[in-house]
Amino acid sequence: MSTPTRVDLVYFNAGGGHRASALALQQALAQAGLDWEVRLVNLTELLDPGGALRRRTFSPEDYYNARLAHGLTLGLRTELRVLQALIHLLHPSLVRALQQHWARSEPDLVVSLIPNFNRALYQSLAGTLPGVPYVTVLTDLADHPPHFWIEPGQRQHFVCGSAQAVRQALEAGHPPERVHASSGMIIRPDFYRLDPHFDQAAARAAQGLDPERPTGVVMFGGHGARSMLGIAERLSDVQLILLCGHNRRLAERLRAQPARAPRLVLGFTPDVAEVMRMGDFFVGKPGPGSLSEALHLGLPVVVTRNAWTMPQERYNTQWVREQGLGLVLPSFRQVAPAVRSLLDELPGYRERVAALRNQAVFELPGLLERILRDARRVPGGISSAARAEPVR
Repeated sequence: MSTPTRVDLVYFNAGGGHRASALALQQALAQAGLDWEVRLVNLTELLDPGGALRRRTFSPEDYYNARLAHGLTLGLRTELRVLQALIHLLHPSLVRALQQHWARSEPDLVVSLIPNFNRALYQSLAGTLPGVPYVTVLTDLADHPPHFWIEPGQRQHFVCGSAQAVRQALEAGHPPERVHASSGMIIRPDFYRLDPHFDQAAARAAQGLDPERPTGVVMFGGHGARSMLGIAERLSDVQLILLCGHNRRLAERLRAQPARAPRLVLGFTPDVAEVMRMGDFFVGKPGPGSLSEALHLGLPVVVTRNAWTMPQERYNTQWVREQGLGLVLPSFRQVAPAVRSLLDELPGYRERVAALRNQAVFELPGLLERILRDARRVPGGISSAARAEPVR
């Protein structure tokens, strides 16, 4: 009996989008019928088994997620550079720890869905299992160089969900045969398995909403954001669905807030796609996951770009403007006139949104299969070049 192909998907929980992408890709690989053993590898748990370091100091993931929930994103550009400097300082020890892991787990293919650590991940894999292909799947629409997603000088593959990311990979010196364009960001396969007979008016009425009234979906990730309070207040005469995720306190405050139009306030729900289908437009942060989900479901977007916008998400707002997929505001203080303007031109926005055809999550299984097959056809794979690269 042959051993199944072992494929490792590397993620962490900072922000939630990396884990969501890993789970979505794992699900898509299972549905593709490949004889693969797909393993999720949480980098934080791998480098800090048992959480001893996190208990003695603090959890960077929890700190980052708490800042997102409270909208405290000012200064993250500086903190990112501090983090990258720390990763550079710890690089030799990170590589050693990762080499021990690869030697134990012996994957046939490694797919990274995280930024910042791709140099350590690649070099450790190349030094331990030099014939094993390494793939970085960008879960942002573009790179935020240096040392974020795309590292130069590594014989690896990249999966890029925008023309901008493809350009960045090529400009970093990677050959075209190892730079692969997908049709967008990875979103969960269940976003593609929705009821074709969905009745939006009936769904709204069932939730106590006006079936005929334009409806906005307000969402800021799995932990919500305090800025939703100001948005809801400024849009008190607009019918809204407010998704608060795990933030119960935020949901309670929104339910207590007076409004002149019907609204639905929800905590965590696994049926995000079905809820979002009740809306006509989306209001939220310009994260690649939430933007991609909203646009896939046909919702034009209203987002902001300012000093509080996370550096890796700033290109997303440029992309929204260039593609005509919604409005980018300097602040949500302008959200009321912006929504009125969007609704006045809603048919045009809907037409441009409908032209998008994001099938990325279904494109990746075939692409990864080809990468693995091609690596096995070449004697030694990338081993000779990989061995020559010193650990720095």
